[in-house]
Amino acid sequence: MSRSPRIYTRSGDDGTTGLVGGQRLSKQHRRIECFGTIDECSCSIGLARRALADQGERPRIADLDAWLAWVQDALFNLGSDLATLPKDRSETMPRIVQSDVDALESAIDRAQGDLQPLDTFIHPGGSYAGGHLNVARAVCRRAERLMVALSESESIEPVTLRFVNRLSDALFVWARWVNAEFGEPEHRWNPKAFPPA
Repeated sequence: MSRSPRIYTRSGDDGTTGLVGGQRLSKQHRRIECFGTIDECSCSIGLARRALADQGERPRIADLDAWLAWVQDALFNLGSDLATLPKDRSETMPRIVQSDVDALESAIDRAQGDLQPLDTFIHPGGSYAGGHLNVARAVCRRAERLMVALSESESIEPVTLRFVNRLSDALFVWARWVNAEFGEPEHRWNPKAFPPA
């Protein structure tokens, strides 16, 4: 019977972590923050997928789940790319490309076609799946900010910034779409709200 390798290596006990090329960086390095936040976004998407699965068999929900599964794979590719310094990248490594951005734009347009246009800001909420997608959106926006900060001092692929920007839009639209599919009302922003009596 073969034994699984240990999950712990002890190599990070000094506060560093390894990149794909073997270099070690502080765990608080901006590059590590970037791919750690991408991982966090994928975790939120995983929770959204679980919440969708709990709703039973629906063709439109299955379609969205397929998109979210693809996004998780794409985010893993992005995290791998961010964990690799430019000099260590190879042509065979999976990476984000423009067609990924184009695919997100098509998905956004398709989902938005089913929704009422917005005339004001709305608050996150609604179904569990919609809520998790909104958390993923907020995490994606944080990842984008971190990647922009990294790009000001180190080289990252410009297409990756386009991808995370478009992904946050997709997650927002998908959250609205899911809530509409489940009959959940949107909570509109009231700039003149008063506390309850």
